[in-house]
Amino acid sequence: MLTYILRRILVFIPTLIAITLLGFVIMVSAPGDPVERMVVAAQSGGEISSQTANQTEQKKFWNKKLGLDLPIFYISLNTLAQCDTLYRIYDKNERESLSRLTTEFGNWPEISAYYASLDALNKEHVNVRVDSASVVGYSLDDAKSAINESYFESSALKASYNLVVINAKLENLTELYKPAYMSKLREKLDAVKQRFKEIEQTATPWKKYIPALNYYPQNQYHRWIFGDGNWLTGKGSEFTKGIIRGDFGTSYTTKMPISEVISIKIFWSFFFTMISVVLGYLVSIPLGIQSAVKKGSRFDRITTVLLFILYSVPSFWLATLLLMTFANPDVLHWFPASGIEPVRGFPEGAGFFEVWSGRAEYLVLPIISYTYSSFAFLSRTMRVSMLEIVNQDYIRTARAKGLSERTVIYKHALRNALLPIITVFANIFPVSIGGSVILEVIFTIPGMGSEVFNAIVNQNYPMIITVFTITGVLTLIGYLVSDILYAVVDPRISYK
Repeated sequence: MLTYILRRILVFIPTLIAITLLGFVIMVSAPGDPVERMVVAAQSGGEISSQTANQTEQKKFWNKKLGLDLPIFYISLNTLAQCDTLYRIYDKNERESLSRLTTEFGNWPEISAYYASLDALNKEHVNVRVDSASVVGYSLDDAKSAINESYFESSALKASYNLVVINAKLENLTELYKPAYMSKLREKLDAVKQRFKEIEQTATPWKKYIPALNYYPQNQYHRWIFGDGNWLTGKGSEFTKGIIRGDFGTSYTTKMPISEVISIKIFWSFFFTMISVVLGYLVSIPLGIQSAVKKGSRFDRITTVLLFILYSVPSFWLATLLLMTFANPDVLHWFPASGIEPVRGFPEGAGFFEVWSGRAEYLVLPIISYTYSSFAFLSRTMRVSMLEIVNQDYIRTARAKGLSERTVIYKHALRNALLPIITVFANIFPVSIGGSVILEVIFTIPGMGSEVFNAIVNQNYPMIITVFTITGVLTLIGYLVSDILYAVVDPRISYK
């Protein structure tokens, strides 16, 4: 058996690699700039240095913490014109601008020098002295306004790649720098203009037609899987230990570790899933067996009609009906309307039984809503499977030997009839991580369903990809458990 399990796990490895690759591709291709999501926006007004210095440092920090200062994958196929270290530019718009300029002109060294001169111009703004003595002949407010306009115009120039736009911004900056107090900025702007001319004069567009293969041992995918420390032991990690050690990164919305968020939320999704599965199987399997044994009887017809009526009722409709009927002060106020425990919590030092007895009334309506729809599906599956088995020759032989009907059904027929049920059982593993979005929202359950819904609404891609990845892994585990259970219930199936 152990050899069989190890062989199955080895077969799963390529699938796991494919799952991680697909999840990673989705995450890096998602729209938006994660660094901008994480950075606290600077307040309007005040000096330029106070507006932007902190924001710039935050961008650099989150760029490093999220691993965006690394290349995407182990290898990349570019052209001879492209820079192989462009990923080090932390601003996404500036990185895109430099890439487009390089694609058009093909001379990265000159483009890099142009970007450096722009960066120097941008930083020079904090050194410009603006007071009543330095802006003689100009209003102090107008001078400060001009400095601010100049700063943001030069910042926008760093993210511009269209030649018409670049020339228009350079002309605008030339007009802004005519006052004497702008002399330092004017010198920096002259350097920018010179560098831009050199880009056009030394263009080598032929380089963009020659492919170049680059290899990066340290990259975002490697970091996502193994962390930023030792890939084998995880020692020395600064920001992440990798998903193989349960570290799924940082949530964009709460800035908390995703593994910590999941550890808080997953319990209730797993709890309701397991309770509904246990109750569903305890009721559905005997019901399906009796329907098969008493095929065509009144019991079979009545249960079939009732179960299909239940199956056709949407879970959100039944949940709402239960709340309006049994959690309504104007009708029957038997159960609380929302939550999973009293708002005030439990007294300090409350024991296990005291806590769960206090929660019991909160759990009744959600458990009914989770469970009822599985009755029809599981019982019908069990009925069809049992009908197929009881009509086989070995069942007729067992009856001909004089064995009791109970022995024939529960000892000889049941084990083989359980195979389709085992297949369904394997699906509970991935379902437990996803939870039920609708029911958790209706009953205000703090589970993974509501968390996934909020992640989708807020474009919290790391959380979405984490759930996707864990669901894939749990699906493989479910298949492995199913294969083992097949061999347990059916002697004809061998581990070999």
